[in-house]
Amino acid sequence: MESLRMIENWPVPSAAIAVVRADGTVAGSYGPIRDRFPLASVTKPLVAYAALVAIEEGAVELDEEAGPAGSTIRHLLAHASGLTFDEHRTMAGPGERRIYSNAGFETLGNHIAKATDIPFPEYVRQAVFEPLGMASSELAGSPAKDAVSTVDDLIAFAAELQSPRLVARQFLAEATTVEFPGLSGVLPGYGNQKPNDWGLGFEIRAAKSPHWTGSASSPRTYGHFGQSGTFLWVDPAAGAACVALTDRAFGPWAIEAWPTLTDAVLAELARA
Repeated sequence: MESLRMIENWPVPSAAIAVVRADGTVAGSYGPIRDRFPLASVTKPLVAYAALVAIEEGAVELDEEAGPAGSTIRHLLAHASGLTFDEHRTMAGPGERRIYSNAGFETLGNHIAKATDIPFPEYVRQAVFEPLGMASSELAGSPAKDAVSTVDDLIAFAAELQSPRLVARQFLAEATTVEFPGLSGVLPGYGNQKPNDWGLGFEIRAAKSPHWTGSASSPRTYGHFGQSGTFLWVDPAAGAACVALTDRAFGPWAIEAWPTLTDAVLAELARA
C-alpha cells in the first residue's frame, strides 16, 4: 500500500505500520515491523481482551463488583467507575461520568489476578499473547500503559479483533458497542467530548470531533492510541484495521499526521 509510505514524512526517529484486512490477510506493511516499541495506552485494548477471555472462561463476571463501591468490571473497562486518571480515589459515582482512568485498569488487573491466582502480566501472556503467537509482546508493569510489542505481533491482534477465535464474536461485538451511552468526558489530547463513547476497553469514534482517526473513518471505528506515539484502529465499515508504532511521544505532530494517514489508507482500500 503506497499510503503507508507517508510515515517516511512523520517527524519521528522510527515508525512501523501495517494494515490488516477483515479476513486476516495483510494489505500492506512498512517500516521495521519486528522492532519492539512501548505501547503506552495501546496496552489497554490488549488488557481488555484478556479481561474478556477471563469472563468467557468464567474466572470473573462482567457485572461483578470491582473497584469503588457500586462499581463493576464493566464500569472499569468502560472508564465509568468514577476513579480518577492516575490515583485510586473517586471523582464521581459509577456510571455518572466518563473519566479516563489508568487507575481503573490497574484495579481491573489486580482484580483478575486475585480471582485467577495468576500474576496479571502472566495471565495476559497466557490468555492473549501466547495463543495469538505474539512472542515479542510483554506486559512489564501497569495494565494501563506498560506493554511492549511489535507491529508484526499486533497484526495478529488486529486480525483477532476482526475474526475472533479467543472470545465469542457476539461478546466482542458487545465490547465494541457503546457502554453507558451519553456520558461526557475528556478524551486525552483532544479535550471534552459530548458524548465520549467507549465500549469495554475500546474507544469508539462515533461522531467525535476532533479525533485521532480520519474524517472518512466510520462511526463504528474503535481502537486506542498511546502517548508513546502509537495507535490501533479497526473500521468495520472498511473491513480493515491499522496499527502504527513510533518512538516519539504523542503531540501536535500526531494530531496532524494520523488523520491524514488514516484517510489515505481508507481511500486506497476503497480503490482496491
